Amino acid sequence: MNPRLNLRERLIDPNSPDRRPRRAAYALPTLFTAGNLFMGFVAIIKAVEGALWAGQGHLGPNPHWELAAQVIGVSVFFDGLDGRIARLTNTTSDFGRELDSLADVISFGIAPAVLAFVYGYQFLDPSTPPQLRKYMLQAGYFILFMFVCCGSMRLARFNITTNPVPRNPGRADRKYFVGLPIPAAAGIVAAIIYAADSIPLTDWRWISAWSVLLATLSFLMVSTWRYRSFKDFSLVSPRSPRSVLVLAMFIYLIWNFSKPVLLVVALFYVGSGIAVRIGGVLRRIFISSPTPA
Repeated sequence: MNPRLNLRERLIDPNSPDRRPRRAAYALPTLFTAGNLFMGFVAIIKAVEGALWAGQGHLGPNPHWELAAQVIGVSVFFDGLDGRIARLTNTTSDFGRELDSLADVISFGIAPAVLAFVYGYQFLDPSTPPQLRKYMLQAGYFILFMFVCCGSMRLARFNITTNPVPRNPGRADRKYFVGLPIPAAAGIVAAIIYAADSIPLTDWRWISAWSVLLATLSFLMVSTWRYRSFKDFSLVSPRSPRSVLVLAMFIYLIWNFSKPVLLVVALFYVGSGIAVRIGGVLRRIFISSPTPA
């Protein structure tokens, strides 16, 4: 094998007249998609186990929910790699795209919704007035269904859109998502639960704030607001010493201070689209307002 060949060229089947990749190359991105799906499955199981454990009177830190939040974070990592590896190896396919979307619905739609319910609604303080308790649980069912529904719509829109253009296009040399990606929405749910030591919410005021957050995430997923996709970030291009140093510092911070660092990263990314949208509205207001004589 020629050592000067890049990864895509090394995976080309020499017997293929149209220079298609080897069949084994298609399994590589599929393995990461399967890993994403498996992490979502584990998160659902651990969310249920954590609810049973908390139902026995353990309303402190919940190790099952902490693990569920962690594996959702691992799913985000796997999801970010499978598409990049498919493009890097020239093995993108309709089958892989559909499989990835189905895995995302489970890992970033159903899994965080189940975890968000058992963490944020199921253990509402029994002393809460019965009518208020009934309304809070009903709101939880509705909001989390909307979370899953909006996430699924976000994935469907992504699959059928060939060249998405956000309402505020941004810089031409950067690539953007239209609306909040569902992995980011699931990631902030997992990051908050992980940072809060997985202690279930019992006060109705905190649960109300939790409901507002979940409803906001649902809206952001089906919005046309701009979010960086980082698809212009290449895995194989040369790196400057400064970028390597920043990456090493980031890994060190996650390793030693994972809870606050992951929470800040998730909040910053979700808030970036909101900040860009507000900035665009304010810019249009000031530009359109007449200047004083």
